[in-house]
Amino acid sequence: MSGLRPLFLVASLVFGLPVVASPPAISPLPLPRPVQGAVVAVEVSAPSRRNVLIEVIAEEAIAEVVAVEDPPEAEVTAPSDLAILASPRPTWRGDVPSDFAIRAARLRAEAEAEEAAVGPIRTSDPEFRAWIAAFEERARAAGISARTFARAFDGLQLNTRVLERDRNQAEFSRALWEYLDTAVSATRIRNGQEARAEWRTTLGRIEEQYQVEAEVVLAVWGLESAYGAMRGSEGIVEAMASLAFDGRRQEFFEEQLIAALQILEAGDTRPRNMTGSWAGAMGHTQFMPTSYLQFAQDFDGDGRRNIWSDNPVDALASTAHYLAEHGWVYGQPWGMEVRLPEGFDYRLAGEQERIGAAFWNQQGVRLINGDPIPDHGPASILLPAGAEGVALVVFSNFRVIERYNPADAYVIAIGHLSDRIDGGPAFQASWPRGDRALSFAEREELQRLLLAAGHYSERIDGIIGPITIAAVRSYQDAVGVTPDGYASLAILQRLRGG
Repeated sequence: MSGLRPLFLVASLVFGLPVVASPPAISPLPLPRPVQGAVVAVEVSAPSRRNVLIEVIAEEAIAEVVAVEDPPEAEVTAPSDLAILASPRPTWRGDVPSDFAIRAARLRAEAEAEEAAVGPIRTSDPEFRAWIAAFEERARAAGISARTFARAFDGLQLNTRVLERDRNQAEFSRALWEYLDTAVSATRIRNGQEARAEWRTTLGRIEEQYQVEAEVVLAVWGLESAYGAMRGSEGIVEAMASLAFDGRRQEFFEEQLIAALQILEAGDTRPRNMTGSWAGAMGHTQFMPTSYLQFAQDFDGDGRRNIWSDNPVDALASTAHYLAEHGWVYGQPWGMEVRLPEGFDYRLAGEQERIGAAFWNQQGVRLINGDPIPDHGPASILLPAGAEGVALVVFSNFRVIERYNPADAYVIAIGHLSDRIDGGPAFQASWPRGDRALSFAEREELQRLLLAAGHYSERIDGIIGPITIAAVRSYQDAVGVTPDGYASLAILQRLRGG
């Protein structure tokens, strides 16, 4: 979905890819959790999943899909322990049997023997085959055994579909409010609340262990894979190998490929089960292989960190662990909607200003309901759509979510979805819906014009991040326009006029 990490930013914005970076120092003891948001670890029956609307954020567009009504329910009995062990996609887990490890090893050995009985399938593309041969040396130097390498590359072909998608990524130029309309729609909120009821006990245990609120983990799950409905079906080894061979971002994709092979070496899954998006994100909450190696958890105790199966437990725990390791403060909001006073100095807005609540309260900033801003540590005022849109006060947890994906739209969507799942209100202020988002070419043009005007000095990359926002604010201040940092079409047109 994680600037976050070594992930390319367009794919990061679309898929929400997990971050790989050295975590900051963990915050001191967590603050008490508000009673309203408390999770009670009690067992409840799962709700009916009939007529559930599943929302999918696709690369080209954001769409809502209606699931077909389930057939009449038949009597369900728990599968045997052996069936649970053997199934690559278990749907139920009881207590782990005492002889689990012995039987699991036997089952894996039998499956591997079956695979070995089928002769290896050669890669058809001769250049790709030569690249694989050369890459094997690098993989072996990274500790990948010949056996694991052979199993992973058996039958692997150059995936031209993945290459085509990488070379022709759809431009992401939706306005923030359009993105939020679907990312935090009534359907996604309702599905999140149903998932919370269905997994309440497990989520309560995850929250207790990792000190990350259940609704935040649910929001990541909902936005990354529509609560497990859209996890991706591309073979990760084949996709990463194809992209590394293509060479456009060889170093990055070779790193992910090595990590994928290390996951297979550890026995967490088998090659045919390691599936995900074409860009390498895997499982319910879309971890890249390198993030998996650092943060994935075996929460159900079956000896595997299985983020791919229909059972989401390991993936949800892994996400909580990821956020915790990057400094999540339990009980602290990610952000809150605020109302700015008349005469507010918009030059104070932006993530670069991190000031205590007392200062903002002295400036006359108030929560949308009129209350003072609570003290949750250094805070920033964020204006994602300028002075005419929603205003937010954001805390350190906002920046923790940025480690998962650096785009403000993604962070706001995760934070707001988590609030709505927990029963919070929608944003009260309006958005400037008459505006449109700038295209990628227009964003690059904006940066070039700001550079020419002496307000920008960084690389022209078309990314409207904190540096570009600060440059827009500097230009606005110089020409006597409200310095809200909003990179609008009106500002671009004014820059074009000189």
